[in-house]
Amino acid sequence: MQRDIKHAWFFKHPVEMVWEYLTKPDLLAQWLMVNDFEPVVGHKFMFGTKPKIKLGFDGRVYCEVLEVVPLKSLTYSWKGGPGDGKIRLDSVVTWTLTPKDNGTELLLEHKGFKGIENYLAYFFMNEGWRTKIPRQLAKLMDLAEPVTQN
Repeated sequence: MQRDIKHAWFFKHPVEMVWEYLTKPDLLAQWLMVNDFEPVVGHKFMFGTKPKIKLGFDGRVYCEVLEVVPLKSLTYSWKGGPGDGKIRLDSVVTWTLTPKDNGTELLLEHKGFKGIENYLAYFFMNEGWRTKIPRQLAKLMDLAEPVTQN
Protein backbone atom coordinates (compact mmCIF):
# COMPACT_ATOMS: atom_id res chain seq x y z
CA MET A 1 0.00 0.00 0.00
CA GLN A 2 1.25 3.48 -0.86
CA ARG A 3 0.24 6.74 0.77
CA ASP A 4 0.76 10.17 -0.76
CA ILE A 5 0.60 13.66 0.71
CA LYS A 6 -1.14 16.50 -1.09
CA HIS A 7 -1.78 20.00 0.26
CA ALA A 8 -2.55 23.35 -1.35
CA TRP A 9 -2.28 26.85 0.09
CA PHE A 10 -2.94 30.37 -1.07
CA PHE A 11 -0.37 33.08 -0.33
CA LYS A 12 -0.95 36.78 -0.81
CA HIS A 13 2.55 37.00 -2.29
CA PRO A 14 3.66 36.97 -5.95
CA VAL A 15 4.92 33.77 -7.57
CA GLU A 16 8.44 35.23 -7.67
CA MET A 17 8.60 35.50 -3.89
CA VAL A 18 7.18 32.03 -3.25
CA TRP A 19 9.67 30.62 -5.79
CA GLU A 20 12.56 32.30 -3.97
CA TYR A 21 11.54 30.65 -0.69
CA LEU A 22 11.48 27.26 -2.42
CA THR A 23 14.78 27.63 -4.29
CA LYS A 24 17.22 29.85 -2.37
CA PRO A 25 19.10 27.73 0.19
CA ASP A 26 19.25 30.44 2.86
CA LEU A 27 15.51 31.17 2.58
CA LEU A 28 14.62 27.46 2.39
CA ALA A 29 16.63 26.84 5.56
CA GLN A 30 14.58 29.43 7.44
CA TRP A 31 11.35 27.45 7.13
CA LEU A 32 12.33 23.88 6.26
CA MET A 33 15.85 22.61 6.96
CA VAL A 34 19.50 23.49 6.49
CA ASN A 35 20.46 22.46 2.95
CA ASP A 36 22.83 22.77 0.02
CA PHE A 37 20.09 23.04 -2.58
CA GLU A 38 20.58 24.43 -6.09
CA PRO A 39 17.69 24.59 -8.60
CA VAL A 40 19.62 22.62 -11.25
CA VAL A 41 18.40 19.30 -12.64
CA GLY A 42 20.71 16.53 -11.47
CA HIS A 43 22.04 18.46 -8.46
CA LYS A 44 22.33 16.18 -5.42
CA PHE A 45 21.75 17.90 -2.12
CA MET A 46 20.92 17.18 1.47
CA PHE A 47 18.53 18.53 4.06
CA GLY A 48 19.71 18.25 7.65
CA THR A 49 17.94 18.49 10.99
CA LYS A 50 18.03 16.99 14.46
CA PRO A 51 17.97 13.16 14.34
CA LYS A 52 14.97 11.30 15.68
CA ILE A 53 16.68 7.98 16.40
CA LYS A 54 13.65 6.40 18.10
CA LEU A 55 11.71 6.99 14.87
CA GLY A 56 14.53 5.62 12.69
CA PHE A 57 15.51 9.01 11.25
CA ASP A 58 19.17 10.08 11.25
CA GLY A 59 18.38 13.74 10.56
CA ARG A 60 19.43 13.63 6.91
CA VAL A 61 17.33 13.69 3.78
CA TYR A 62 19.16 12.80 0.58
CA CYS A 63 17.75 14.51 -2.49
CA GLU A 64 18.29 15.06 -6.20
CA VAL A 65 16.66 17.73 -8.34
CA LEU A 66 14.54 15.98 -10.96
CA GLU A 67 12.76 18.87 -12.68
CA VAL A 68 12.85 22.68 -12.61
CA VAL A 69 10.37 24.86 -14.47
CA PRO A 70 11.19 28.35 -13.16
CA LEU A 71 8.32 30.05 -11.35
CA LYS A 72 6.04 27.07 -12.12
CA SER A 73 7.22 23.77 -10.65
CA LEU A 74 10.05 22.05 -8.82
CA THR A 75 10.51 18.31 -8.27
CA TYR A 76 13.14 16.46 -6.26
CA SER A 77 13.67 13.04 -4.77
CA TRP A 78 13.43 12.75 -0.99
CA LYS A 79 15.22 9.76 0.53
CA GLY A 80 15.76 9.04 4.17
CA GLY A 81 16.93 6.29 6.46
CA PRO A 82 18.30 5.53 9.87
CA GLY A 83 21.91 6.32 9.02
CA ASP A 84 23.11 2.77 8.48
CA GLY A 85 23.31 3.32 4.73
CA LYS A 86 19.93 1.76 4.03
CA ILE A 87 17.26 4.00 2.54
CA ARG A 88 13.87 3.31 4.12
CA LEU A 89 11.92 6.13 2.48
CA ASP A 90 12.27 6.70 -1.27
CA SER A 91 9.83 9.42 -2.26
CA VAL A 92 9.38 12.44 -4.52
CA VAL A 93 8.38 16.02 -3.65
CA THR A 94 6.75 18.27 -6.25
CA TRP A 95 5.92 21.93 -5.76
CA THR A 96 3.56 23.60 -8.24
CA LEU A 97 3.01 27.37 -8.26
CA THR A 98 -0.03 28.93 -9.91
CA PRO A 99 -0.47 32.70 -10.14
CA LYS A 100 -3.85 33.86 -8.85
CA ASP A 101 -5.47 37.24 -8.39
CA ASN A 102 -3.52 38.96 -5.62
CA GLY A 103 -1.25 36.01 -4.89
CA THR A 104 -0.06 32.47 -5.52
CA GLU A 105 -1.51 29.02 -5.07
CA LEU A 106 1.15 26.57 -3.90
CA LEU A 107 0.52 22.86 -4.31
CA LEU A 108 2.70 20.27 -2.55
CA GLU A 109 2.66 16.63 -3.58
CA HIS A 110 4.88 14.23 -1.67
CA LYS A 111 4.54 10.74 -3.13
CA GLY A 112 5.97 7.33 -2.37
CA PHE A 113 5.26 6.33 1.24
CA LYS A 114 5.22 2.59 0.59
CA GLY A 115 4.42 -0.16 3.05
CA ILE A 116 3.85 -0.23 6.76
CA GLU A 117 7.49 0.68 7.46
CA ASN A 118 6.83 4.18 6.12
CA TYR A 119 3.54 4.77 7.92
CA LEU A 120 5.11 6.80 10.75
CA ALA A 121 7.13 8.85 8.26
CA TYR A 122 3.92 9.52 6.32
CA PHE A 123 2.01 10.46 9.46
CA PHE A 124 4.62 12.88 10.81
CA MET A 125 5.51 14.39 7.45
CA ASN A 126 1.89 14.90 6.47
CA GLU A 127 1.28 16.82 9.68
CA GLY A 128 4.57 18.69 9.36
CA TRP A 129 3.91 19.83 5.81
CA ARG A 130 0.33 20.76 6.69
CA THR A 131 1.33 23.00 9.60
CA LYS A 132 4.86 24.21 8.79
CA ILE A 133 4.06 25.80 5.46
CA PRO A 134 1.18 28.04 6.46
CA ARG A 135 2.75 28.98 9.79
CA GLN A 136 6.44 29.41 9.03
CA LEU A 137 6.61 30.07 5.31
CA ALA A 138 3.72 32.54 5.29
CA LYS A 139 5.13 34.36 8.32
CA LEU A 140 8.57 34.71 6.72
CA MET A 141 7.13 36.01 3.47
CA ASP A 142 4.92 38.47 5.35
CA LEU A 143 8.05 39.91 7.02
CA ALA A 144 10.15 39.96 3.84
CA GLU A 145 10.76 42.83 1.47
CA PRO A 146 8.46 42.70 -1.56
CA VAL A 147 9.85 41.11 -4.72
CA THR A 148 9.88 43.41 -7.73
CA GLN A 149 7.82 41.94 -10.55
CA ASN A 150 9.14 42.38 -14.11
